[in-house]
Amino acid sequence: MPSFEVVDQDGTVVRSEDLIGHGRKTVIYFYPKDNTSGCTAEACSFRDNYAALTAAGYNVVGVSKDSARSHSGFRSKYGLPFRLLADTDTGMLQAFGAWGEKKMYGKTVVGTLRRTFIFSDDGILERIIEKVDTRNAAAQVLG
Repeated sequence: MPSFEVVDQDGTVVRSEDLIGHGRKTVIYFYPKDNTSGCTAEACSFRDNYAALTAAGYNVVGVSKDSARSHSGFRSKYGLPFRLLADTDTGMLQAFGAWGEKKMYGKTVVGTLRRTFIFSDDGILERIIEKVDTRNAAAQVLG
């Protein structure tokens, strides 16, 4: 797992090593923006399947470049039971390869690439989901 240090929706510092060694795999999903249709669908997929994910041994963490304050509101509004990390300077996004060029409304822009990373308990990358189905994001992890 790439090294990082960011804050969560409550302003609590979260480091890469905090997600390793707890007997659980870690799902880190990167999404472009709080309160947008695709990102909300993706977050709600993880929320609605949270019990199945935790029963299967997963810890879920969402990441975007939105602020901790934005994440706090988004998390409360949709009852999200997992942490949202605020990568406001895009350092974490870049370290994971989730920041780059993409097509948006026919134009090439630089921004967050919607990707999901699954790490073993000891921080070894097991899988990357590059073609995320926002409505079925949890099923893609579980399947």
